[in-house]
Amino acid sequence: MASRTSTRSRGDGEKYTVLLPTYNERENLPLIVWLLVKYFGESGYDYEIIVIDDGSPDGTLEVAEQLQKIYGEDKILLRPRAKKLGLGTAYIHGIKHATGSFIFIMDADLSHHVSRVALGLKHQKEGDYDLVSGTRYQGDGGVYGWDLRRKLISRGANFVTQVLLRPGASDLTGSFRLYKRKVLEGLIERCVSKGYVFQMEMIIRARQLDYSIGEVPISFVDRVYGESKLGGNEIVSFLKGLLTLFATT
Repeated sequence: MASRTSTRSRGDGEKYTVLLPTYNERENLPLIVWLLVKYFGESGYDYEIIVIDDGSPDGTLEVAEQLQKIYGEDKILLRPRAKKLGLGTAYIHGIKHATGSFIFIMDADLSHHVSRVALGLKHQKEGDYDLVSGTRYQGDGGVYGWDLRRKLISRGANFVTQVLLRPGASDLTGSFRLYKRKVLEGLIERCVSKGYVFQMEMIIRARQLDYSIGEVPISFVDRVYGESKLGGNEIVSFLKGLLTLFATT
């Protein structure tokens, strides 16, 4: 009992919500949830993890239901949708049910190591940033496990985006972010993108509104289980979204 009290005292009084959109992540979800529960529990932070599953045919939702039984309905919240509706709308759906004053968004496929959560929290507190974004292109950040094609697509997309939009951040397409809740709500109201372009638009809108943006280096590791969701349709959608933002911002 004394040990638990000591652990709790390390928390900062805030509550943190982690949004985990999923589609066919039955192998990865138990691992990422366990790592998050372990980190937040040992750190003493109040937290909740919201799983937004988009009708995964591999049984991801059933796995999430089992995790909820293990860790409790107050820690694991399930907010599924009937079908795949896009990453941006998944975050919009998730935040409606969030009760934390800070919102983490990250991939459920173990591409982002949970140790970066601690770094993001530390950086946010030091600078009181409105949002903290993980970057693969600064400091000791990097990408591991990708073939040359994926690396060229990512680097090329980031380069073109930097030239056209001058966003004031080094990595626009990554999906490891920490937001103040009110900031995220305000950005979502202004964003029109629904798919992978959503992440990029959020940074651009944040710059327009003069929100402070901090960055922490992250190592992006390609998924161990399952298949990448990046395909030709997503690339075309990204290019269309990029041109739209260039024309309207």
